[in-house]
Amino acid sequence: MSLNHTSLDAAATERKARLAKLAALKRKQPEPETLTEARAGDHELEDAAPDVTRKYLSGRNFDAETRGPKLGFEQAPTEGANTLEAQAAEIAKATAEQAKKDAEEDQPIDLFKLQPKKPNWDLKRDLDEKLKILNVRTENAIARLVRQRMENAQRAAKAQGANRKDEQGEEVGIEGDMLVEGIHVREREEEEERREMDEDS
Repeated sequence: MSLNHTSLDAAATERKARLAKLAALKRKQPEPETLTEARAGDHELEDAAPDVTRKYLSGRNFDAETRGPKLGFEQAPTEGANTLEAQAAEIAKATAEQAKKDAEEDQPIDLFKLQPKKPNWDLKRDLDEKLKILNVRTENAIARLVRQRMENAQRAAKAQGANRKDEQGEEVGIEGDMLVEGIHVREREEEEERREMDEDS
Protein backbone atom coordinates (compact mmCIF):
# COMPACT_ATOMS: atom_id res chain seq x y z
CA MET A 1 0.00 0.00 0.00
CA SER A 2 2.86 2.31 0.55
CA LEU A 3 3.60 2.18 -3.16
CA ASN A 4 0.13 3.42 -3.96
CA HIS A 5 0.48 6.32 -1.53
CA THR A 6 3.77 7.41 -2.97
CA SER A 7 2.54 7.29 -6.55
CA LEU A 8 -0.61 9.22 -5.65
CA ASP A 9 1.41 11.83 -3.76
CA ALA A 10 3.73 12.25 -6.73
CA ALA A 11 0.80 12.69 -9.14
CA ALA A 12 -0.78 15.28 -6.85
CA THR A 13 2.41 17.32 -6.60
CA GLU A 14 2.84 17.27 -10.39
CA ARG A 15 -0.72 18.53 -10.83
CA LYS A 16 -0.16 21.34 -8.36
CA ALA A 17 3.00 22.39 -10.17
CA ARG A 18 1.20 22.54 -13.53
CA LEU A 19 -1.65 24.61 -12.07
CA ALA A 20 0.84 27.03 -10.58
CA LYS A 21 2.55 27.48 -13.98
CA LEU A 22 -0.81 28.18 -15.66
CA ALA A 23 -1.73 30.72 -13.00
CA ALA A 24 1.60 32.49 -13.50
CA LEU A 25 1.08 32.65 -17.28
CA LYS A 26 -2.39 34.05 -16.80
CA ARG A 27 -1.12 36.84 -14.58
CA LYS A 28 1.45 37.91 -17.16
CA GLN A 29 -1.13 38.41 -20.03
CA PRO A 30 -2.88 41.83 -20.30
CA GLU A 31 -6.61 41.94 -19.61
CA PRO A 32 -8.86 41.99 -22.70
CA GLU A 33 -10.59 45.25 -23.64
CA THR A 34 -14.30 45.53 -23.17
CA LEU A 35 -16.53 45.60 -26.25
CA THR A 36 -17.60 49.22 -25.82
CA GLU A 37 -14.00 50.43 -25.75
CA ALA A 38 -13.19 48.45 -28.91
CA ARG A 39 -16.19 49.90 -30.76
CA ALA A 40 -15.32 53.42 -29.72
CA GLY A 41 -11.82 52.96 -31.14
CA ASP A 42 -13.22 51.73 -34.47
CA HIS A 43 -15.49 54.79 -34.78
CA GLU A 44 -12.56 57.09 -34.20
CA LEU A 45 -10.59 55.41 -37.00
CA GLU A 46 -13.55 55.62 -39.39
CA ASP A 47 -14.14 59.29 -38.63
CA ALA A 48 -10.50 60.12 -39.25
CA ALA A 49 -10.22 58.23 -42.58
CA PRO A 50 -12.93 60.03 -44.62
CA ASP A 51 -11.58 63.41 -43.64
CA VAL A 52 -8.15 62.51 -44.96
CA THR A 53 -9.46 61.10 -48.23
CA ARG A 54 -11.73 64.04 -48.83
CA LYS A 55 -8.98 66.46 -48.03
CA TYR A 56 -6.32 65.06 -50.33
CA LEU A 57 -8.34 63.31 -53.08
CA SER A 58 -10.75 64.98 -55.48
CA GLY A 59 -14.15 63.42 -56.12
CA ARG A 60 -13.64 63.35 -59.85
CA ASN A 61 -12.04 59.90 -60.19
CA PHE A 62 -12.26 58.57 -56.62
CA ASP A 63 -15.39 57.29 -54.92
CA ALA A 64 -15.09 57.93 -51.18
CA GLU A 65 -17.96 55.59 -50.27
CA THR A 66 -16.52 52.52 -51.98
CA ARG A 67 -12.95 53.70 -51.28
CA GLY A 68 -11.88 53.00 -54.85
CA PRO A 69 -11.86 54.53 -58.33
CA LYS A 70 -15.10 55.38 -60.06
CA LEU A 71 -15.92 52.62 -62.49
CA GLY A 72 -17.94 54.40 -65.14
CA PHE A 73 -21.13 56.30 -65.75
CA GLU A 74 -23.93 56.50 -63.24
CA GLN A 75 -26.37 55.80 -66.08
CA ALA A 76 -25.53 53.74 -69.12
CA PRO A 77 -25.60 55.70 -72.41
CA THR A 78 -27.93 53.10 -73.96
CA GLU A 79 -30.40 53.11 -71.08
CA GLY A 80 -33.98 53.46 -72.31
CA ALA A 81 -32.99 52.95 -75.96
CA ASN A 82 -34.14 49.92 -77.95
CA THR A 83 -30.81 48.40 -78.92
CA LEU A 84 -30.00 45.56 -81.26
CA GLU A 85 -28.92 43.39 -78.32
CA ALA A 86 -32.29 43.85 -76.60
CA GLN A 87 -34.14 42.94 -79.79
CA ALA A 88 -31.96 39.84 -80.22
CA ALA A 89 -32.68 38.80 -76.62
CA GLU A 90 -36.44 39.16 -77.19
CA ILE A 91 -36.27 37.08 -80.37
CA ALA A 92 -34.22 34.40 -78.61
CA LYS A 93 -36.72 34.29 -75.75
CA ALA A 94 -39.70 33.96 -78.12
CA THR A 95 -37.92 31.22 -80.07
CA ALA A 96 -37.15 29.30 -76.88
CA GLU A 97 -40.80 29.49 -75.77
CA GLN A 98 -42.01 28.31 -79.19
CA ALA A 99 -39.55 25.40 -79.13
CA LYS A 100 -40.77 24.44 -75.67
CA LYS A 101 -44.40 24.45 -76.85
CA ASP A 102 -43.51 22.34 -79.89
CA ALA A 103 -41.68 19.85 -77.69
CA GLU A 104 -44.72 19.54 -75.42
CA GLU A 105 -47.02 18.97 -78.40
CA ASP A 106 -44.75 16.27 -79.82
CA GLN A 107 -44.95 14.18 -76.66
CA PRO A 108 -47.06 11.02 -76.90
CA ILE A 109 -50.59 10.98 -75.53
CA ASP A 110 -50.86 9.96 -71.90
CA LEU A 111 -53.23 7.00 -71.77
CA PHE A 112 -54.15 7.61 -68.15
CA LYS A 113 -55.70 10.96 -69.08
CA LEU A 114 -57.86 9.31 -71.75
CA GLN A 115 -59.69 7.08 -69.30
CA PRO A 116 -63.27 8.10 -68.58
CA LYS A 117 -64.12 9.61 -65.25
CA LYS A 118 -66.89 7.11 -64.58
CA PRO A 119 -66.83 3.47 -65.66
CA ASN A 120 -70.43 3.47 -66.95
CA TRP A 121 -70.10 6.30 -69.47
CA ASP A 122 -70.57 3.98 -72.46
CA LEU A 123 -73.75 2.53 -70.97
CA LYS A 124 -75.19 6.01 -70.55
CA ARG A 125 -74.29 6.86 -74.14
CA ASP A 126 -76.11 3.79 -75.47
CA LEU A 127 -79.06 4.39 -73.17
CA ASP A 128 -79.48 8.00 -74.35
CA GLU A 129 -80.04 6.83 -77.93
CA LYS A 130 -82.74 4.39 -76.81
CA LEU A 131 -84.32 6.99 -74.54
CA LYS A 132 -84.87 9.35 -77.47
CA ILE A 133 -87.45 6.96 -78.90
CA LEU A 134 -89.09 6.47 -75.51
CA ASN A 135 -89.22 10.22 -74.88
CA VAL A 136 -91.07 10.74 -78.17
CA ARG A 137 -93.54 7.99 -77.30
CA THR A 138 -94.06 9.46 -73.83
CA GLU A 139 -94.81 12.89 -75.27
CA ASN A 140 -97.26 11.35 -77.75
CA ALA A 141 -99.03 9.46 -74.96
CA ILE A 142 -99.34 12.65 -72.91
CA ALA A 143 -100.71 14.48 -75.95
CA ARG A 144 -103.32 11.73 -76.50
CA LEU A 145 -104.43 11.87 -72.88
CA VAL A 146 -104.75 15.65 -73.03
CA ARG A 147 -106.70 15.38 -76.30
CA GLN A 148 -109.08 12.81 -74.81
CA ARG A 149 -109.72 14.99 -71.78
CA MET A 150 -110.32 18.00 -74.01
CA GLU A 151 -112.74 16.04 -76.18
CA ASN A 152 -114.59 14.83 -73.09
CA ALA A 153 -114.72 18.40 -71.80
CA GLN A 154 -116.06 19.59 -75.17
CA ARG A 155 -118.77 16.93 -75.17
CA ALA A 156 -119.77 17.91 -71.66
CA ALA A 157 -119.73 21.59 -72.65
CA LYS A 158 -121.87 20.89 -75.74
CA ALA A 159 -124.34 18.94 -73.65
CA GLN A 160 -124.60 21.81 -71.21
CA GLY A 161 -124.59 24.31 -74.08
CA ALA A 162 -127.56 22.61 -75.69
CA ASN A 163 -129.43 22.91 -72.44
CA ARG A 164 -128.41 26.49 -71.66
CA LYS A 165 -127.38 27.90 -75.04
CA ASP A 166 -125.32 30.69 -73.61
CA GLU A 167 -122.25 32.28 -75.21
CA GLN A 168 -119.67 31.03 -72.76
CA GLY A 169 -120.22 27.40 -73.69
CA GLU A 170 -119.72 28.15 -77.38
CA GLU A 171 -116.45 29.98 -76.69
CA VAL A 172 -115.12 27.02 -74.69
CA GLY A 173 -116.04 24.68 -77.54
CA ILE A 174 -114.27 26.85 -80.11
CA GLU A 175 -111.10 27.07 -78.04
CA GLY A 176 -111.16 23.32 -77.49
CA ASP A 177 -111.56 22.67 -81.23
CA MET A 178 -108.59 24.85 -82.02
CA LEU A 179 -106.52 23.09 -79.36
CA VAL A 180 -107.42 19.65 -80.69
CA GLU A 181 -106.51 20.72 -84.23
CA GLY A 182 -103.15 22.00 -82.97
CA ILE A 183 -102.46 18.69 -81.24
CA HIS A 184 -103.30 16.76 -84.43
CA VAL A 185 -100.94 18.94 -86.46
CA ARG A 186 -98.16 18.40 -83.92
CA GLU A 187 -98.61 14.63 -83.96
CA ARG A 188 -98.42 14.58 -87.76
CA GLU A 189 -95.19 16.59 -87.72
CA GLU A 190 -93.65 14.26 -85.13
CA GLU A 191 -94.60 11.20 -87.18
CA GLU A 192 -93.01 12.72 -90.27
CA GLU A 193 -89.82 13.46 -88.34
CA ARG A 194 -89.78 9.91 -87.00
CA ARG A 195 -90.14 8.50 -90.51
CA GLU A 196 -87.28 10.67 -91.77
CA MET A 197 -85.07 9.48 -88.90
CA ASP A 198 -85.93 5.85 -89.65
CA GLU A 199 -85.11 6.35 -93.32
CA ASP A 200 -81.77 7.97 -92.45
CA SER A 201 -80.87 5.06 -90.17
